[in-house]
Amino acid sequence: MRAAVLGSPISHSLSPALHRAAYEALGLDWTYEGIEVSEDGLAGLMASLDNTWAGLSLTMPLKEAVLPLLTSIDPTARAIRSVNTVLPIKGGWQGCNTDIDGIVAAIQGAGCEQAQSATILGAGATARSAVAALARLGVVNIDVCARRPESVEDLLGIANALGMAGLGHDFTPSPRVMEAGIVICTVPGDAASPWVSVASAGKGVLLDVAYHPWPTPLSQVWKGSGIASGRDMLLWQAVEQVRLMTGQPAPVAAMRAALPTT
Repeated sequence: MRAAVLGSPISHSLSPALHRAAYEALGLDWTYEGIEVSEDGLAGLMASLDNTWAGLSLTMPLKEAVLPLLTSIDPTARAIRSVNTVLPIKGGWQGCNTDIDGIVAAIQGAGCEQAQSATILGAGATARSAVAALARLGVVNIDVCARRPESVEDLLGIANALGMAGLGHDFTPSPRVMEAGIVICTVPGDAASPWVSVASAGKGVLLDVAYHPWPTPLSQVWKGSGIASGRDMLLWQAVEQVRLMTGQPAPVAAMRAALPTT
């Protein structure tokens, strides 16, 4: 069987290392590669795949572009307009989102099983997955801080649809929003640098989805109860992908060992 991660650019992806380690540990003679694909080329590539394909992982910019090409979409993935996993089904393809699972597991691994309040820095595609993850963790109040008001409103609309109340803010650093039970930073480390000045107000768990270089400026000064990185999120979303594609429990230890340490 075959699987791959699609996106552009793709050379930096750690998914091949994670999935290949899983296949080896499971004793599967499967292949997994990274394939450079643009939005314009996605439909043609998917149409060319045969029944030897067990699934696809998607990275940017394909997580929303794939939606019209799918036969079936998980309701939560549809609500957040983001699919990172495509599986073959009779007559076509099914889409789901394991980024949500990755975020939940990363936060739980940092010591937070549930929280009432959360803050998201940034309002892009990863932030949409973060909203769904926060709903799963029992969050009822969410603050969204981002530069583009229209993106903030979009994210708050998703939060409301998932049963959470929310407030939007610009990207001016605020100590108050750092006091939430969960803070998720979805912007690159350098873009989050202004928030370093208020990180000492942190009380809960920080998930900084960046992972290279690590530690990020924000994670270095975080004073809250725990820290998770994008590497943790990446591992756990891949763990769920392996389970879905192979039908077997993922070998977490082998996959973690395949992640580079820097």
